[in-house]
Amino acid sequence: MKLISLLTLLFSVAAFAQLANKKAMTLEAAKKIAAAAEAEAIANKWTMVIVIVDDGGNLVYLQKMDETQIGSIDVAVAKAQSAVKFKRPTKAFEDALAGGRQLIVKLPGAMPVEGGVPLMIDGKVVGAIGVSGGQAPDDGKVAAAGVKVFEKMK
Repeated sequence: MKLISLLTLLFSVAAFAQLANKKAMTLEAAKKIAAAAEAEAIANKWTMVIVIVDDGGNLVYLQKMDETQIGSIDVAVAKAQSAVKFKRPTKAFEDALAGGRQLIVKLPGAMPVEGGVPLMIDGKVVGAIGVSGGQAPDDGKVAAAGVKVFEKMK
């Protein structure tokens, strides 16, 4: 009888174990976020690389505007991945470094330059935007335009 009770308990616990039901970054959403960011860049006559990654930091969408330096591709990806890995804007690392926190440069994957912002729903990261091509505050402004559109998607 004890064996049957134990087996019943084990099977009922297994029945309650389920996979997580989570929001995920889609290509369609990434394109809309990037389009808003691009519009901000165009309005200011800036050329930028705009990157959207998923919650694992994997590339979903990359857009390099004409005449943007190719070095900005790697930087934009690194900014987006940093925002995902640490669940905070890369500006937080830039500010910490400017405030004398030299340890920031030793954090693996931390990009201490404004322009990377996590995209979050209910406190959970679903992706990030990374922007590079201009001065750090300009990159941040372009990323913020993409985040604004994302906020309306939730």
